[in-house]
Amino acid sequence: MEHEVQLKNEGDTIRFGASLGEFLLGGGRVYIKGNLGAGKTTLCRGILRKFGFFGAVKSPTFTLVEPYELETGTIYHFDLYRLADPDELEYIGMDEYFEVCNLCLVEWPERADGKLPGADLEIELILKNRSRDIILRPITCKGKTICENTMNSWLVSENISGREVFREDESI
Repeated sequence: MEHEVQLKNEGDTIRFGASLGEFLLGGGRVYIKGNLGAGKTTLCRGILRKFGFFGAVKSPTFTLVEPYELETGTIYHFDLYRLADPDELEYIGMDEYFEVCNLCLVEWPERADGKLPGADLEIELILKNRSRDIILRPITCKGKTICENTMNSWLVSENISGREVFREDESI
């Protein structure tokens, strides 16, 4: 089951990322898709803000991965846009990054051509004029919990009236 929210601007994207980050404290694998300029790195910035990182967050397009060693854990931000060959992932020791306690945020996961471990949560950002839609697709039970909690938190924080607090009972 997927869940969709409209984000009106960059600030919304950062705030949504922070809401999502609240439920990623135990680590996980979040794969983020979207066209160039859709807001993937902005979403990652919001997640990192929730973890207490307030420095510059740039897409690691040329280095493939940017590590953030924080008090609450290690976050690895990947950008696979310029990945020439999925086999390159073996050379950077990809398996070591995806330990259970780490949080891995992966932009352009489709470029890995199946060489990545499975995601807990897939996110897609779609530009629509001046706003963007964000679609969350939980893949694992952990992803389902992250998704439910994020949606509830977002609805409450945005004071969205006329909607019930989100709870999905379908199994994954």
